[in-house]
Amino acid sequence: MIAARLPGGESVAAATTEELAPSPLKDVQLISRGEFAPFFAAANIVAAILFTAALWGSARSELLLPWTALVGACNFAAMRWAQGHAVTCVGRSGRPVPAWLMVGDVLARAAVWLSLPLWLFPTFGPADQMIAGSIIAGVGVAGLGLVVVPACASAWMCAFTAGLAAALLLARSSIPFQHMLAILFTLGVSIFGVLIVARWAFDQLKTNAVMGSQSESASLLLQEYEQRGVGWLWQIDGENRVSYISSRMSALLGKPSNHLLGQSLPALLGGHADLGRVLLAKQPFANLDMEIRTGRGTRWISMAGDPIIDTAGRFEGFRGVGSDITDIRHTQERLTHLANVDVLSGLPNRGRVRQLLGEALRGAMASSVPCSIMFLDLDGFKPVNDTFGHPKGDAVLQAVAKRLCEQVAADGTVGRMGGDEFAVVIPDAQSRKKVEQLADRIIASIAEPYLIDGTEIRIGVSVGCAFGPIDGATVDDLILKADLALYQAKDAGRGVARYFSHELQSEQEDRVRLESDLRTAIGARQFHLAFQPLVDAKTQKLVGFEALLRWNHPRRGFVPPNVFIPVAEECGLMAAIGEFVIDEACRAAASWPEPITVAVNISPKQIILPALPNMVSQALARYKLPANRIELEVTEGVFLDNDTHTLGVLGRLRALGVGIALDDFGTGYSSIGYLNKAVFHKLKIDGSFVREAGTRPGNVAIIQSIVQLAKSFRMSITAEGVETAEDFERMRDLGCDTIQGYLFGKPLSYDRANQMVLGLNAKRLAG
Repeated sequence: MIAARLPGGESVAAATTEELAPSPLKDVQLISRGEFAPFFAAANIVAAILFTAALWGSARSELLLPWTALVGACNFAAMRWAQGHAVTCVGRSGRPVPAWLMVGDVLARAAVWLSLPLWLFPTFGPADQMIAGSIIAGVGVAGLGLVVVPACASAWMCAFTAGLAAALLLARSSIPFQHMLAILFTLGVSIFGVLIVARWAFDQLKTNAVMGSQSESASLLLQEYEQRGVGWLWQIDGENRVSYISSRMSALLGKPSNHLLGQSLPALLGGHADLGRVLLAKQPFANLDMEIRTGRGTRWISMAGDPIIDTAGRFEGFRGVGSDITDIRHTQERLTHLANVDVLSGLPNRGRVRQLLGEALRGAMASSVPCSIMFLDLDGFKPVNDTFGHPKGDAVLQAVAKRLCEQVAADGTVGRMGGDEFAVVIPDAQSRKKVEQLADRIIASIAEPYLIDGTEIRIGVSVGCAFGPIDGATVDDLILKADLALYQAKDAGRGVARYFSHELQSEQEDRVRLESDLRTAIGARQFHLAFQPLVDAKTQKLVGFEALLRWNHPRRGFVPPNVFIPVAEECGLMAAIGEFVIDEACRAAASWPEPITVAVNISPKQIILPALPNMVSQALARYKLPANRIELEVTEGVFLDNDTHTLGVLGRLRALGVGIALDDFGTGYSSIGYLNKAVFHKLKIDGSFVREAGTRPGNVAIIQSIVQLAKSFRMSITAEGVETAEDFERMRDLGCDTIQGYLFGKPLSYDRANQMVLGLNAKRLAG
């Protein structure tokens, strides 16, 4: 039979007959059929002989004897055939036996047996018909020999029921009805009984086959388990004495198996209390890991077992499995080590630092001796990677780790949090002065130069420290407080140590509230622009304004830009604020006549946004404003990070036609190398140079140099912070083109600035 299986599991056969394909159940059926075959054959032959003897005088002997011989020969042949199937057709190599073939065998024997009685039945007298009918009904009961194959039993019973019914139908006029009813009742009870026995016998065979298959599979699996070295088996009696143990376990213990039998299992395994406890509990157990000493050294084993309970419910011992998990334990230890250690520095990593801090914090709360956590952030490390490459950067980090370990020594544990951040966990921070001295030593040590492959590299470190449980009772809280202290150290100029205080926490909470207020201010449009005049140095006429962002908070009042701009940059709000400023500046410039320009300050966080040129272009188009009426001012700090990307954005802006001014020139990062990139059209001299030029002749020389530099690149010059007539005249004489400062006006509202523009326009018209 060729069969396929649908996705749902149904079987689709290519033939309509079912085969007794090799399987545990089919094997048992064939074997049982072979065992019952002699009984079934004998029943048929004896019944034929009885029929012949009972009707010897009523039928011709030349018919009865050949018929009896034929029945005997057919049943003997069929018996041998069934017994042969029980040998050759079982097991995986046995050929399948079609079910139709066995049913056909039964129907053929039924036909042979019924042939002569049914043919002679009408010729018998009433008494002989009763005898013949009774014998036929009795032969039907022989179907008990076929109960192991229900289809065969059903076919046999159906054949004899049909035969007897036909015989009684033919003799209905000669056999009394009550006799006929008795015969039919006998046959009906026989059919019912045989079918019940057949169903019961089949269920028993099926159950035995399944159990036998499972037992065989379990035996094979256990053999495979032991032979492949996966583990070993063990069994003990009620007194914990070994009654069975695998050879692999005896090899592990270094003793022959016969020397282990009868000995106490806990004693053999080193008297482990955990094993004794679970055996005493007489309950199933699993994953019991133990360390034992063997001739090959210390090994780790894992055991599992189940209690043995007899049919009367009495405890008779344990049986179970075990395995050598030494290699697994070693692998787990290596993985645990890797999971807790930073690969580059060999120091505990962030996760391990948290664990160590948790242990130190619990110890501090138990002993009332405070602990502390230091967070360290390297100053100036990013330029090292950018300038010298990551290999040298990694070498510097390794050198830093070594210096930290030397300074901390036994006072604590150094860990690497990632990147250029380190941490120090100090379990005993009873002496605050000692902790402060350690921080100072760390700062001094890290500041010493590093010689990497002949290159001298200098960096610094900022330290933030918090004490537990004083500053925080949980790991997360204490880490947060140390972080706050580190931020304060960074803001204080770097290369210093700061310690958490409640004032610092108040500042942080106020910063969080300020961030929330900033988000609200953007949606509520609480910002506005103030405009500071720019005048021509030669004619003293208004040529434009610098737009300055202002924020009047409903509760805080006026919030200075140097307070909220850094917060906006840190929390990613500069894009939205910058878009508002550019839009308002373009709207204001569009309302004024040429040549009035408006300058807008661009944050370093804004200049790195690829969408900035598109934003400016859309604002210019929205108000139909010529691009040369808008000027964008950037500080020298925009070149500290990704100068290539920054120059790309500036180039796209310059291509739009807007002006690009370099603000506060000379006070920060040296940008002279970028002046020849054809990006800037103006330099703005910082007000500190302007105001001190009258008292410090050196400032005059600096301004002259800046002016000459700008002229050589065909840039204009704006002097900021001009507050007196003397400052104005000096800047004009030094060659500045545009003047900005309180001398010509403080930042004005749009309405005041508009009045100034209208006044200037009126003068032009009058002139």
